[in-house]
Parts: sequence; structure tokens; C-alpha cells
Amino acid sequence: MTQRVLIAGGTGGLGRAVSLAFLNQSAKVAVTYRSESEFAALKTAAGPASASLEGNQTDATDEAAVSRLIAELTSNGHIDAMVNTIGGYSAGAPLWQTDPNILDRMFTLNLRAGYLLARAVVPVMLKQGSGAVVNIAARAAVDHAAGAFAYAASKAAAVAMIDSLAADLKGTGVRANSVLPSIIDTEANRRAMPKADFSKWPTPEEIAKVILFLCSEDARLISGASIPVYGAA
Repeated sequence: MTQRVLIAGGTGGLGRAVSLAFLNQSAKVAVTYRSESEFAALKTAAGPASASLEGNQTDATDEAAVSRLIAELTSNGHIDAMVNTIGGYSAGAPLWQTDPNILDRMFTLNLRAGYLLARAVVPVMLKQGSGAVVNIAARAAVDHAAGAFAYAASKAAAVAMIDSLAADLKGTGVRANSVLPSIIDTEANRRAMPKADFSKWPTPEEIAKVILFLCSEDARLISGASIPVYGAA
């Protein structure tokens, strides 16, 4: 049976690589995106495999929008895996100088989106008796740097959420895991840190391989794991 996968944020720096990796494995891939130009670029990069690609312009922090999305995707089929690559970053100030709006934004992007997606898709997977949820957290979930409390706290909360979800799912055939990258070698991160040693950062393609494994039958015994992908950093 052809694997059907939902990749939230599937046109971004990491999401694009994950989308292409699944398409290269002959999966049917649905992605959420915010930018039409990014989705168009993904379709072009996918080449002939774009016939197996579906795009959904969806705000994954909106509960009603996520519910509609999952209902549409499952109206004529199953979902074998859901990968959430949506996230945001903010740092640079100590806690007492951090605007509360930044805290709200980090928890919205790094926790709420993953929660709403899992909340909508897990009941579908439970009916199927199988499925895999992979949520992208970050090294910051366990390595809490100065000046980044909001980001670190939101990523730590995301890991706790998936760990608890995995405990809820024990014995159901549905699995949930987290992936914890360090700084990812993307164009945006290179522009932000031009003096860094990019060779030490994991590439999106390398992280995508880990995600492919976690969504595969070979990983059927793995649930509740937080997989570090730190590169040489």
C-alpha cells in the first residue's frame, strides 16, 4: 500500500527536504504551506513526483482550519504519518527583557501547532490501528542557552507533549516521536550567522533521513523517543 503522509510546513527549509524525501520513496504527500511561491518551488523541485504532491494553504495554529484539513485528507483515504516541521525562533534578550508577545508567539508556533495537528490526526490513526507522528523540536529543548528562554521553553514543552502522547498511545499501533536538530544548514540560518562553520550543521536532507526511518515499519518498536540530530556542533 502506498504510504500517505501529511507534512505540516512542508515547503520550508526543513519541510521541503522532508517532502522531497517522501516523494522520492513514492509516497503520496500532502503539505501545508503559507507561501504560494514556496509551494510552486516545491512542485518544480519534485519533478514528475509532483503528481503525488498535494498542497493545502493552511494556518496550522488555527483549530478550525486544522480540523477541516484532516477531514478533507481522510475523506477518501488514510494517513500513515504526520510530520510537523512548523516552528519559529526568537532569542537575544534575557528573560526580564523579553516581551510577553514573544513568549506567546514561540508557544503558538512551537507547541500549539503540533498539538492541534496531533489532536486532529491521532483519532484517525487510532481507527486505522496504525500511524506515526513525528514532531520537530530542537536541541534547545534540552540545552537551554542564555537569552533564549521562550524558544527553549516552547521546544521543551513540545518534547514533553510528544512523550506524554506516546504514553497515551501505548499498545494502539500508533507511535509518536520527536526529532531534536541543532542549527540546521539552511539558507536562512547561513544568512543569520555568516561567520559560523556551516560544515558542523546537519543538513535538511540528513534530518529527513531520520524522519523517514521513524515513519517506516522498521521503526515500529520506537515510540516516545527524542532523537538528537546535532551534526558536529
